Amino acid sequence: MALRTAEEYIQSLRDGRTVYFRGRPVSDVTEHPAIRVGIQHAAIDYRLAERPEHRQLAVFEHEGQPCSRYFKLPQNSQDLLDRSALIERSTAEGATMVCLVKEIGTDCLFALTRVAQQTDARFGAQYWPRVKSFFAYCRDNDLAMAVAQSDVKGDRSKGPSQQADPDHYVHIVSRDSRGIVVRGCKVHTSVSVNANELFVIPTRAMSEADADYAVAFAIPVATPGLKLIASPYDTHPKNRFEHPLSAEHKMFETLTVFDDVFVPWERVFLAGEWQMAGPLALGFVDYHRFTAISYKLPLVDLLVGAAFCMAEYNAIEKAGHVRDKLIWLVSYAETLRALTRLSALDCAPTAEGLVKPHTLTVNMAKHHFAAHYHQALAYVQDITGGLIATAPGVEDFESPELGAYLQKYLAGKAGYSTEERLRMINLVQDLTASDFAGYHAVLAVHAEGSIEAEKLAILREYDPKRAVAYARKLASPPASS
Repeated sequence: MALRTAEEYIQSLRDGRTVYFRGRPVSDVTEHPAIRVGIQHAAIDYRLAERPEHRQLAVFEHEGQPCSRYFKLPQNSQDLLDRSALIERSTAEGATMVCLVKEIGTDCLFALTRVAQQTDARFGAQYWPRVKSFFAYCRDNDLAMAVAQSDVKGDRSKGPSQQADPDHYVHIVSRDSRGIVVRGCKVHTSVSVNANELFVIPTRAMSEADADYAVAFAIPVATPGLKLIASPYDTHPKNRFEHPLSAEHKMFETLTVFDDVFVPWERVFLAGEWQMAGPLALGFVDYHRFTAISYKLPLVDLLVGAAFCMAEYNAIEKAGHVRDKLIWLVSYAETLRALTRLSALDCAPTAEGLVKPHTLTVNMAKHHFAAHYHQALAYVQDITGGLIATAPGVEDFESPELGAYLQKYLAGKAGYSTEERLRMINLVQDLTASDFAGYHAVLAVHAEGSIEAEKLAILREYDPKRAVAYARKLASPPASS
């Protein structure tokens, strides 16, 4: 198959998967009024490959067969730059919401490609042939993938094996000649309701006592015992006038329950080698944070663009404090773009024949975005004004009785229509003050690792020897003549 159409992707989700929304089972996710918004959004990753103007970016050739570029193993800087450009383009098409059904799964496959070979070399296991075969299966069938990494964790002061309830981390409860049985729960699992395959990997480093929790595998989403409890956040019906971004774009998250799920050995990629849980968790992060900073680029661009537009519509573009805010927003966005590009250009080769984005630079970029995101929202809101929260609705604008009042009293700078100004105000509302905006704000703090995790990574990755040596040299007494 190699490449699927968007329609083929959507049809593949009619497989009897167990999904719950607001306490009720969902018989067909493609027909559910809320979930189908997320499905149509995710289908952008498939539609890009169908469009002639995007095909060169979205598709690469593997052994004479056209395949999604997401499955291209990164072997040099250009591969990473092309991947970043594709993620940015699909997210821009998604009105700043990442599609993720191919991005996150291939991040995981890249990490497994490296760590499986390391595990086999260290322990004499046979995981790499399984990973290699499964990689080809996902690529050649153009599958949509989700990754369940974050365990519910329970008492966070304790490790997996120390929990009062052993199921607060996903773990192996039995194994036989056919495979393993796992139990537990993951949380924050993105796009699981509309993926074909679900990868499960460790969320942290493990101790020897945690060996049963050091598990990685992949299962079809329709596997018996797998239950997906979808978050209802930001799922109320919307119109495009008031919600130009979120009316048609949504990503679903689930609480992901493994109720004694059987996994055959050919789909098991780690099973008890506790020493490799940490390397696999970090290996995934190496690629997934690069995905993160790539998909943030349309978001920061839109913050800049909306701020410039509203400064013009409100006729305040020459005010000193507004110019200062615009300069800050431009610097914020372009610093993220520069660091994203640099992390690809300074990529590091791995022993397994891949490259990984420069870890220090990726974490600097992610921290830069997350630590300053709420300030960016405040500046855009300040430039736009209070109508973000107090503007009339689309029914008022369309009313024969009220529409004329809105046209008259909500006008801004001459040369721009009232409707044009109101539509931009509604875009800023959706971008900075809606449920959709709240989702983005929480992602900034927690997605792909918390701000604290990024700070720790920066400290871990930075080698201070050169800077320390320079400081000590200048602090030392002068050499005697």
